[in-house]
Amino acid sequence: MIDLKWLESDKLDEKWGMLPREVYKQNLSHRGADPSAVDKILEMNEARKKKVFEADTQKAELNAISKQVAELKKNKQDASDIISKTQEISKAVKALMQEADELDQKLKYELSIIPNQCAKEVPVGKSEEDNQLVKEWGAKPEFAFKPLEHYVLGEKNGTMDFTKAGQVTGARFAFLKGGAAKLERALIQLMLDTHATEHGYEEFVPPFMVNSDSLYGTSNLPKFKEDLFKLEGFDYFLIPTAEVPLTNYHREEILDEAQLPKLFTAYTPCFRSEAGSYGRDTKGLIRQHQFNKVELVKICHPEESEAQHEKLLSEAESILQKLELHYQVVSLCTGDISFGAQKCYDINVWLPGQNAYREISSCSNFGSFQARRAGIRFRSKDPKAKPQFCHTLNGSGLAVGRTLIAIYENYQNEDGSITVPKVLRPYLNGLERI
Repeated sequence: MIDLKWLESDKLDEKWGMLPREVYKQNLSHRGADPSAVDKILEMNEARKKKVFEADTQKAELNAISKQVAELKKNKQDASDIISKTQEISKAVKALMQEADELDQKLKYELSIIPNQCAKEVPVGKSEEDNQLVKEWGAKPEFAFKPLEHYVLGEKNGTMDFTKAGQVTGARFAFLKGGAAKLERALIQLMLDTHATEHGYEEFVPPFMVNSDSLYGTSNLPKFKEDLFKLEGFDYFLIPTAEVPLTNYHREEILDEAQLPKLFTAYTPCFRSEAGSYGRDTKGLIRQHQFNKVELVKICHPEESEAQHEKLLSEAESILQKLELHYQVVSLCTGDISFGAQKCYDINVWLPGQNAYREISSCSNFGSFQARRAGIRFRSKDPKAKPQFCHTLNGSGLAVGRTLIAIYENYQNEDGSITVPKVLRPYLNGLERI
């Protein structure tokens, strides 16, 4: 959530050299959103403050009159006229406070549906075509035959079944069998071992369902409700990613500065309705309603978040490097960056069967955007200092299903079999081919 006090400030923002409201209007414009939302929010807040001021003024008058009533009663004088006036003022105060509360709720809603302020270095653009290439790693594999897409390979070697999944559940689900199921399990183990042992993350098994407060904290609600699966009759939602339970682990807490940074990792299944994506990636495992992912979450000091973001990226990259998969890193532009991120890197892995790069991880720095919504703060060593909001970051380390796709397409053989990457063989009892 955007800091309303920052938005109201009449002091030039040091980074941008403009008033915060103009900085944010420009941000909304670059994101393809309506800049007039800023004026709407500021006007609403002024109206709210006016109602509160009027109520406080009336309360002060009421207190003064109450003292008069007490004095009259003490002197055994008639106070009925004044008492009648206090009743009128009390009703007016109640009405003003109710109006202020209603405006406050509307204001909170409006603040909850506007996106984060992008960092200054985020490239300005309208779509993924305007994302900036940061770097590449590895080389594209060469084949003496035309490489196939993963779902063709999976059906050819009998390790993926989309037809049976359609019968059991519906579209955008799959059965992984035999070698594919074992490979998926090995990938999860490799990722968790790497992040917990080499990178210092604390491993979790979080709940796979969360409540609406948790989804509000990570900015999935209210704006992206249609992307979620809700359990009928309960305030429970299936998690779209482990980011939600892990980030909310310290919701409404004040941490000590010495506890930061917090590094959490977890494997979970993820559930998404994929609203608005119908007709896209209908074949294979690219866009499923259920998929597995190993998530990385960081809660850190604001002064460390940029460095932690770069480290997060390198930690996610390390899995692809171990698997010897060619990839690109791009910095997302203002028109492609996610709602809550102030800066985001996408790691796009090469898929020779598709002859294209596809996203396999998004590594995002949210600044204080999520922490402000979730109430995650820290107390510095200075006892006089007020608690500050932490910064939160997260990234896929990696999307397991898409990593499986990348292995199938990059390690395929002409007969439809898949060579197992060397780093995974110890997890598969030395198995070399699927």
